[in-house]
Amino acid sequence: MRHLKKTELRGSTALTLKDGGSDDDPNDIVSKAIGDLTETVNKRLDDIEKKTDTTKLEERLDKIEAKANRAKGDGDDDPDEKAETEKKAFANYLRLGNQTPADEIKALTVSNDPQAGYLAPAEMSTEFVRNLVEFSPIRSIASVRGITGPSVKYPKRNSVTNAQWEGEAEDSEESEPTFGQLEVFPYKLTTFTDISNELLSDSGGTAEAEVRLALAEDFGKKEGTAFVNGTGSGQPEGLMTHPDIAETVNGSTTALSPDKMIDLMYALPAMYRNAGTWLMNGTTLAAVRKLKDGDGRFLWQPAFTAGQPETILGRPVVEAIDMPDISSGAFPILYGDFSAYRIVDRLAMSILSDPYTQARKGVTRMHATRRVGGRVLQAARFRKLKMSTS
Repeated sequence: MRHLKKTELRGSTALTLKDGGSDDDPNDIVSKAIGDLTETVNKRLDDIEKKTDTTKLEERLDKIEAKANRAKGDGDDDPDEKAETEKKAFANYLRLGNQTPADEIKALTVSNDPQAGYLAPAEMSTEFVRNLVEFSPIRSIASVRGITGPSVKYPKRNSVTNAQWEGEAEDSEESEPTFGQLEVFPYKLTTFTDISNELLSDSGGTAEAEVRLALAEDFGKKEGTAFVNGTGSGQPEGLMTHPDIAETVNGSTTALSPDKMIDLMYALPAMYRNAGTWLMNGTTLAAVRKLKDGDGRFLWQPAFTAGQPETILGRPVVEAIDMPDISSGAFPILYGDFSAYRIVDRLAMSILSDPYTQARKGVTRMHATRRVGGRVLQAARFRKLKMSTS
């Protein structure tokens, strides 16, 4: 913005003024008017200069110009601009090969290559590659309860009364039913894992989510194994380790007998049999699907309605990876009413993040804990198939 200088205006007016004019001289009147006008203009110019500080405006312009001309350091590059430069340089390299300008080849160099090649700009996928974790789905068919104490006790009737037919005037016999208790303890399943703080911050929460998922899958697998084969000492009691569950002998060491499976099913009381479910692993299920009755009909029936389970002899079948394979002396099949297997949850899986104890190493420790128990409440509701021994 260009400002009119007061000295210039005064100089221009001074040329028209005459000294020594009288009050009645028209020239004196004109000179006086011009002098008043000059004074008014100068005053307004002074006001404008006060409002517009040219010095400050010039300083701001100088700063902007200096910043634009300043050389950029290593950390001043715009990430988006740099990525765009890499893409353009890579496209030129694909078209021109070794004729690519040297400045663009520098943009392509990500790491040294023994063949003097150049790598494409790296890209990180958000998809994780995970191995399948299989576990026995006993929870889906068992009876599950939550508890708030260190254990839970279930009253049990060991025997019934002893009523007898008696004649007139004869004394009745006394009955002495006995009772007991079954106690189910929740056992602790625990582990911990360390994650570097850099990984936690750089992954944007993905690493922690993956660790939590891995812990949940691991705990689910360990639970399923214990519900099937647990010893009952320091871990839940498994279905296959209960000593009072009766058995039906197959009659062969390697080949399943359709007749023996029918015998096994009908060896249970009708009330338990009609609420029963077959339990076996995938290898045994494949063998069962090939079995036929005396009329050539398959024992296995597919589900004709979506969401309905497959059935064997009209009863649903559940595949459990922890069940044993068909072999001499093994128990590959269990049938029964699984509401008689009780699972108690004292504490759902709890994950505690501890960033303090390993802080000197730059590591966050994640502790996972689960308290759960399981036990067969009524062995009479189950029956297993035993392969013969050679």
